[in-house]
Amino acid sequence: MRLLTIGAFARAARLSPKALRLYDELGLLRPAAVDGESEYRFYDPGQLERARLIAWLRRLGMPLARIRRVCDLPASAAAEEIAGYWEQVLAETAAREQLATFLVDYLSGRGSTVEQTATILGIRYAARSESALVRTSNQDTAYAGPRLLAVADGAGGSGGDLASAAAVDALKPLETLAVPAEGLLGALTDAVGEADRAIGEIAASTPSGEAVTTLTALLWSGSRLALVHIGDTRAYLVRDGELFQITHDHTYVQSLVDEGRLTAEEAASHPQRSLLARALTGTGGGQPELSLHGAVPGDRYLLCSDGLSTVVPDESLREVLTGPGAPQQVLDELIARAYAAGAPDNIACVVADVVSLETPAAADAGGTGQ
Repeated sequence: MRLLTIGAFARAARLSPKALRLYDELGLLRPAAVDGESEYRFYDPGQLERARLIAWLRRLGMPLARIRRVCDLPASAAAEEIAGYWEQVLAETAAREQLATFLVDYLSGRGSTVEQTATILGIRYAARSESALVRTSNQDTAYAGPRLLAVADGAGGSGGDLASAAAVDALKPLETLAVPAEGLLGALTDAVGEADRAIGEIAASTPSGEAVTTLTALLWSGSRLALVHIGDTRAYLVRDGELFQITHDHTYVQSLVDEGRLTAEEAASHPQRSLLARALTGTGGGQPELSLHGAVPGDRYLLCSDGLSTVVPDESLREVLTGPGAPQQVLDELIARAYAAGAPDNIACVVADVVSLETPAAADAGGTGQ
């Protein structure tokens, strides 16, 4: 069968030659032949089906790493993988649609005020930070209060513990501020700015001139919560028995996974898996991700440093988090599993359960329950 030039194949597959070169580099779609002198790529017409599948999956917004996994599966398993991905997209889209509708109605005056429309929720929570088995210092910070949950993982030598504590301390005043749902993201942005300035002062006082920390935190108002995240600390949500990671690691290795250059399995053992791509450094350069989410009674949240997430696999996390027990019991079990796995790094964890409160006056009592 006659081979097609990269240009002809691109037109037939409705892909650009640039995309084909990238897919070749990532091992998604290798050419059938490459000219030894010109290095010009040629493709077999039989490769069009795979090329079109890749193009369709890209139109769905699927990451390249996941596309590679889909393309290597049998047809029935690939269909299940795509269905699972699309269910996740629909869930995320529904949440954004609900938020957009609320904001449009609120800002246009067609809806009720935030206080009138919000369902009052509270949280029962527990927080704990422990040292690794092989370390003498702990640079991780964990905090839980009636309206704020936070974990931070310090780095950068002697200033790491101070940096993580400063990041969380900068957020604590939000506990007592009357922040409406529409002001959550702005309040968090301001607080993170204060945290970064405090870290800058800490860095200036250290011999190395560096102080670094990650930060993941949730701030509550009514039935809505704002998430701020930077680095490789994580936030998970358990809803209806399913575990969802709602943050994205800001690491060098995760960027390789996103580009399809590494698999998740390869990333787990990569020698540079702890190299941060983004963090709070006191220089104003690290930009955290901010997002607004809806909460419902029965939700359970886990915030943790990589001292837990790198040694306790997701299935084990899901088993513990969906099991019986109050937040403190669940938290203790998670840390016990980290120690059973060797606990090579410090561990910071927060577990919180979302509960309904009948009246605003009950929020204080319900939110502080352990």
